[in-house]
Amino acid sequence: MTKIKTAAIVLAAGLGTRMKSGIPKVLHPLAGRPMIAHLLQTLSALKPDQIVVVGGGDGMADVAAAVAPHPCVDQGERLGTGHAVLAARPALGDFDGDVFVLFGGDPLIGADTLSRMIEARHSKPQPSIVVLGFETWEPAAYGRLITDGDGALEAIVEAKDATPEQLQITLCNSGVMLIDGRVLWGLLDRVGNENAKGEYYLTDIIALARGDGLTCAVVEGDEDELLGVDDRIDLASAEAYVQNQLRFAAMQGGATLLDPDSVHFSFDTRLGQDVTVGPHVVFGPGVSVGDGATIKAFSHLEGAHVSYGATVGPFVRLRPGADVGKGARVGNFVEIKNAVLGEGAKVNHLSYIGDADIGDGANIGAGTITCNYDGFMKYQTVIGKGAFIGSNTALVAPVTIGDGAVVGAGSTITKDVDADALALTRPEQKQAKGWAKNNREIKSAIKAKKTKT
Repeated sequence: MTKIKTAAIVLAAGLGTRMKSGIPKVLHPLAGRPMIAHLLQTLSALKPDQIVVVGGGDGMADVAAAVAPHPCVDQGERLGTGHAVLAARPALGDFDGDVFVLFGGDPLIGADTLSRMIEARHSKPQPSIVVLGFETWEPAAYGRLITDGDGALEAIVEAKDATPEQLQITLCNSGVMLIDGRVLWGLLDRVGNENAKGEYYLTDIIALARGDGLTCAVVEGDEDELLGVDDRIDLASAEAYVQNQLRFAAMQGGATLLDPDSVHFSFDTRLGQDVTVGPHVVFGPGVSVGDGATIKAFSHLEGAHVSYGATVGPFVRLRPGADVGKGARVGNFVEIKNAVLGEGAKVNHLSYIGDADIGDGANIGAGTITCNYDGFMKYQTVIGKGAFIGSNTALVAPVTIGDGAVVGAGSTITKDVDADALALTRPEQKQAKGWAKNNREIKSAIKAKKTKT
C-alpha cells in the first residue's frame, strides 16, 4: 500500500490568559513534559512528512525550543484560527498531501482517532475536508456540526449563531480538521473577516468547500480525548486522564499497583514485569525499574534506575543519577543522588548518599552521610565491596573506603581507609562515677525549694 503523504499544522500561539501564567499554555506539563509534546508524540506515530508549529508572542522562543526540530513560525498578530493556519504557509509550502490542523492545547487525541480521519479522507466519496467531532450531552458553547441524511458535513454553526433547533444537536466541533493540501490554501485565501471579532475563522472553509462542490465529512472521537486545556481545572482533568492511561499500561505490562489511583507516573516511566508499587509513589521523569523490584509507599523517584529484585522504600527519595543495583535495598528516609549502589548493597535507613560509588554487598548504617559538597565543588565517595559503615558516620569526600573495611559508628572519616581495616575517630569514652545520682539530688532539692516559695 502506498504511504499517504501527511503533514500537520499545530496551532500553539494562544495566550492562555485563563491559565493565569507567564508560561505559554502549551508548555504547561502533563505527566512531566509539556502538553504539546504529548500531541507531537501522537503525531509521530503517523510518520508525517512535515510538522509545522504556529507560535507567537513573548513565549514563542520557549515554544520553538520545546518543539524542535520541527519548525515554529510566528503568527504575529492574532487574527483567528484561519489566519493562524495561513501563517504556516511559508514553511509548509505547496504540500499536496493530507494536512492536519490541530491545537497544542488539545494533548489527549489518540493516534487511532487521527488514523480514522485519514481513512475517512481516502474512503468514498473521498471528502476534501474531514472534521473531528464528538457527541456530548452538554454541548453548551461548542460549535454544532450539521450533517445531511447520509452523514456528510454540511456546515459548522457556532452556538451563538445557531437556531433553537440547531442548539439541540449534540454532535459538536472539536476544531481538528484533515484537509486536502491541494485545496487548503485556495480555501483559506477566500476566508473573510466580516464578523464581530474581525477574525478569520478556519471553520468558514466548510461553507466555501461546499460551495465549490467539494464533500466534507465527520469522524467522531471520544469526548474525553478531545478535552481542550484552557485553564488549571482543565489541566488537572487532562493530568487525571493521562495518569489513568499510564497506570493501565503499567498494569497491562505486568506491574502490580497496590493502590493505582495514588501512584503518579511520568510519561517515560518504565516498569518491568513483576514490579510491585506501593501507595503514594511518585515517578518523576527518567525512571526505569527492573523486573521483580519493589517500590514501597511514599517514595519519590526521578532520573533513577532500580535493578532486578531491588527494594526501595518506604519514604525513599531517589534523585537523578541514582542507580540501585540488583537485589540492593534502600530503606526508609534515605536519599540517594548521583550514586551507584552495588548488587546486594544496603542503605536501610536515615542516610544521605550523594556522588558516591557503593560496592557490592556493602552495608551503610543509619545516619550515614556522604559529605559531598564544600560550598563550591562536589566530590566523590567510594565505598568498597563488603564494607561496613557504622551508624552516624560522616564520610568527608573525596574519600575511599576499601573493600571489606569497617568504619566504627559515630566516626568522621576524612582520609582513605585501607581494605579490611577498622577506622575509628570517636574520642575516648570517659565517665564520672556517681555524677548522675548527685546531679538528680541537687536538682530535685532546687526544684522543691522553688515549689514551696
